[in-house]
Amino acid sequence: MKKVLLLTCLSLFAVVGCKQKESIEMSNITQETIAKAIDAVSGKAYDDALAQKGITQVASLWRSEDGTPEEFIEFVSANIMPDEQSRRVLFNKLSTAFESIYGATNQLTVDLLLPVHLSGGELTDIDYIFSGYSPSAHFSDDMYANKVAFITALNFPSYSLAQKNELGREWSREQWAYARMGDIFTNRVPAWVNQESNSAYSNGENYIASYNIMMGHLLSESGEKLFPKDMVLLSHWNLRDEIKSNYADVPNAFEKQQMIYKVMEHIACQTIPEGVINNPEYDWAPYSNKVYKDGKEVSLSAEGARRYQMILDIYKAGLNLDKFNTDLNTGIKRNFEGDVEISDKDVEEMFINLITSDEIRQVAQIIKERLGRDLQPYDIWYDGFKSRSTISEDELTAKTRKLYPDAKAFEKDMPNMLQNLGFTSQDAKYLSSKIVVEGARGSGHAWGAVGRWEPSRLRTRIGDKGMDYKGYNIAVHEFGHNVEQTLSLYDVDHYMLRGVPNTAFTEALAFIFQKRDLKLLGYPQQVDDNTTLDIFWGAYEIMGVSLVDMYAWRWLYENPDATAEQLRDAVISIAKEVWNKYYEPVLGTHDSPILAIYSHMVNSPMYLPNYPIGHIIEFQLEEHLAGMSDKEFAQEIKRIFTIGTLTPHLWMEEAVGSKVSTEPLIKAVSRIINK
Repeated sequence: MKKVLLLTCLSLFAVVGCKQKESIEMSNITQETIAKAIDAVSGKAYDDALAQKGITQVASLWRSEDGTPEEFIEFVSANIMPDEQSRRVLFNKLSTAFESIYGATNQLTVDLLLPVHLSGGELTDIDYIFSGYSPSAHFSDDMYANKVAFITALNFPSYSLAQKNELGREWSREQWAYARMGDIFTNRVPAWVNQESNSAYSNGENYIASYNIMMGHLLSESGEKLFPKDMVLLSHWNLRDEIKSNYADVPNAFEKQQMIYKVMEHIACQTIPEGVINNPEYDWAPYSNKVYKDGKEVSLSAEGARRYQMILDIYKAGLNLDKFNTDLNTGIKRNFEGDVEISDKDVEEMFINLITSDEIRQVAQIIKERLGRDLQPYDIWYDGFKSRSTISEDELTAKTRKLYPDAKAFEKDMPNMLQNLGFTSQDAKYLSSKIVVEGARGSGHAWGAVGRWEPSRLRTRIGDKGMDYKGYNIAVHEFGHNVEQTLSLYDVDHYMLRGVPNTAFTEALAFIFQKRDLKLLGYPQQVDDNTTLDIFWGAYEIMGVSLVDMYAWRWLYENPDATAEQLRDAVISIAKEVWNKYYEPVLGTHDSPILAIYSHMVNSPMYLPNYPIGHIIEFQLEEHLAGMSDKEFAQEIKRIFTIGTLTPHLWMEEAVGSKVSTEPLIKAVSRIINK
């Protein structure tokens, strides 16, 4: 009953005052009016060709509530900048104002999300309601109402992805900043639509944040408990990492991996008994799927399709966004062509190019020989190419708990970590001063600053006994994100160029940091052939997961009236098809659903492709950084991550001299195998 009430509250909160839903009005400006407006400013604008582009963009966004066609022409004439100097003044004023708005909104969002993001007391309905509220939901409406959006689009028109890639090679830094200013107002989405979408994502995030498996309550078929009594693992992240940790020489390693795999199957297929999720009252035998309480078998209902209802809700909320995006009129297009700035077809082609390479089978053979057994589906997470695979996780955990009993201890040690990576004492203190470390309720994550007065936030799980190795490993990953977030905000020459081309690029630096986690603990660690093989195998794993995510969304658009149960069956079918085509020939096991396990599919749909793209970028960066001293490494990181938001291919060309591509990684693996 509580869950029903909560969802009802969220829905009501999302649509308060939604009289806007009555109708969807489109532009009242005709081609004839556009022509008159262009004639009116001809020879009087900063650039006639760009002005024509800006007028056309404003016309597509204009509504009858904004004024008559005659008032449209008057507005254009009055607000077009006459020369480059006045345009530059406008740009600087807009940049300052947007930074203030974006930064303040981000701070408010962070504050409202603190209860659900940080470890602490019991959550209440009001916490969930505020977590679903978007302080920026009305930004677009407000900017159109006060005409700032029109002034911006008029003087800084947008460019398509193809135009950016073609023209951007010759642009100055200022021209690139102008182009990114033009990306702000390319559609006109009502506040209620943004709020509805935010609430759907928030529900998915809250669902996943508490999806814990009580490992100490799992039973083998003989009734044996293989895991520590107090072990609680968040799905899917911690379950995956526990599989990885059992490639070391530890008791019952193979049996533990097999059991976790069975748990994952139940989660993905929704056959898991709902009552065992985040609940220590029951013992659960995953193989037979039987549940016991106080030693007696009890009957519990399966979760059913709740996981897939979350995805479906996000999809349905996104359909309203589709209506207000002329060019990027699907969630798929907005994600890839809009956010990633690489089309989904190109991304798919890159992934298939790697996962079908001959080198995959050859690396799999190496893994098989090392393990001394036939490969299993969960060997997509094989961790033996890392130095830590020979070190007991218990040993590592003992060290991390001693070093980092709480979040503040990790935060205090960040300058030392950065100096160990080659950053100067001054740079280490500067970067660390802009990062705050906090204990996470759910999975670890990095929350970047938006205004140049805010800190970035590093969140990771920290237990009562301190930070275990899993939490530390995630923390180092997030630390990489935070360093990127700081460099690409504070040290970029134009605020409108802040950040990196897409989240795959920040994942790349996070991976680079994460691969040096043992170095930061004082263990010998180097980037070598094993590092390349690790990146390659990691890309193989996450590319399959990403394809399932992408194909699931294509299926949704082909089946808009699907139920959660139908979506569940479709996703499992897609996961099996991808597995059978690209993974069964390498790892065996027909019809494995394991590629559907990732929680990102639920709380961040279509985010997953950023990880394999990040692996691709990571390798290209690692190849570029190879052979550099620690000092040179740090200086190059500073240079590369202040390039700003060029398109992905142009950014990579400036960073390392080549486009984003799987070929360098495949060729490197081939060289290693042939040694």
